[in-house]
Amino acid sequence: MSDVQPLPESTLEALTAIVGEGKVHIDADSLAFYGKDWTKVYDPKPVAIVLPQTTEQVQAIVKLANEQQLAIVPSGGRTGLSAGAVASKGEIVVAMDAMNGIRDFNPIDRTVVCQAGVITEQLQQFAEDQELFYPVDFASSGSSQIGGNISTNAGGIKVIKYGMTRDWVAGLKVVTGNGEVLELNRGLMKNNSGYDLRQLFIGAEGTLGLITEATISLTKQPKGLTAFVLGVPEFGAIMDVLKAFQASLELTAFEFFSEQALEKVVEHQGLQRPFETQAAFYALIEFENISDDVENQAMALFEHCVEQGWVLDGVMSQSLEQLQNLWRLREDISETISRWIPYKNDLSVHVSKMPAFLAKVDELVHARYPEFEIIWFGHIGDGNVHLNILKPDDWNKDEFYDKCHDVSQEIFEEIKNFGGSVSAEHGIGLIKKDFLGFSRSEEEIQLMRQIKQVFDPNGVMNPGKIFD
Repeated sequence: MSDVQPLPESTLEALTAIVGEGKVHIDADSLAFYGKDWTKVYDPKPVAIVLPQTTEQVQAIVKLANEQQLAIVPSGGRTGLSAGAVASKGEIVVAMDAMNGIRDFNPIDRTVVCQAGVITEQLQQFAEDQELFYPVDFASSGSSQIGGNISTNAGGIKVIKYGMTRDWVAGLKVVTGNGEVLELNRGLMKNNSGYDLRQLFIGAEGTLGLITEATISLTKQPKGLTAFVLGVPEFGAIMDVLKAFQASLELTAFEFFSEQALEKVVEHQGLQRPFETQAAFYALIEFENISDDVENQAMALFEHCVEQGWVLDGVMSQSLEQLQNLWRLREDISETISRWIPYKNDLSVHVSKMPAFLAKVDELVHARYPEFEIIWFGHIGDGNVHLNILKPDDWNKDEFYDKCHDVSQEIFEEIKNFGGSVSAEHGIGLIKKDFLGFSRSEEEIQLMRQIKQVFDPNGVMNPGKIFD
């Protein structure tokens, strides 16, 4: 922290006057904890952590930041993977942990108002208690926060049926970068009265302002969720399996992972392999098993895929416990590989182009760095793959990230050639801002800069994220 100047005592007193005693922290442990996310590329170097409890307090913090030219980094559950919530240059972290209330549930509209710090799993449980369902789900649901999910337009494992976070945000309350409070869309299902500014804040990574509340839509609960895990001999066959199952069943999820990923999860999480047959890749297919006809159709599809040579072996869950264990094979991958300090790339292309793209990237990385181990997994049903390059034990972390950054340039050239995105669901943050041009035109980026200037004229909101 020696290269970061501490805040003047008068500023700390002003922040304390806004949020109250015990809600402003400058101790080393708090700065380290709140100043980072799940990435390990940048060292956290915030100057203070502030934990507001109301929209009015957030507004006062932003106004103070404008008056004193202070930079703000918004912080949710700190589960991000693009360094979008990392405070590395002496910023004030505004952490939403104390804004965690759920209120105004409307059973007719099927909406509920959440403060930004509500944990995703907390909202999922609330919906379940009302015999409803919040479908946005991912491995970090137990710690990620709604405000952060909205700011990154989080996706996860149910996108193939339920879409992204933005599809469930009926309204937002935000504090803009110049301290204005806006209530956007007010929870309406239909509202064609001009520009939908709500959509600008979804996925903006806190660069336009701070989300303080969200009106979230809920839906009916799925019934009889059942999953297959299928062993597939080569990646192209996964597309054949997807096409076959989608033609006859409405899927709630279609995930994949590699044999290397499965090996590590089984070894380090104490789980069992789904079956003895080893395959290059595995598909996890989930659907609502609501009748004997549906189950018979699912089994017929499985047998058809085996007959075609697309599937080597498979297992279908017969209980909720088995369903959960099959899902752990996929969802425990990120936690398992974190010990190798992976360099992560969150990529998307059109589903139909996925086999050719994956083969090209796999070949490229192995050609440049044959000593690197690659772990593939992702939401293949919506065209999103996660490329994880594991750091060899004898490599220095900084050297490893530099090499991966170099090869990312070539990977993103392929993304551009395939018409894809350098960030499917994790955002741009600090890590990918150098590569934004591979997915966005110069004209688009210039318009983004102009939009930021409108909402954050003094540049206090999450500076250096998405673009400089």
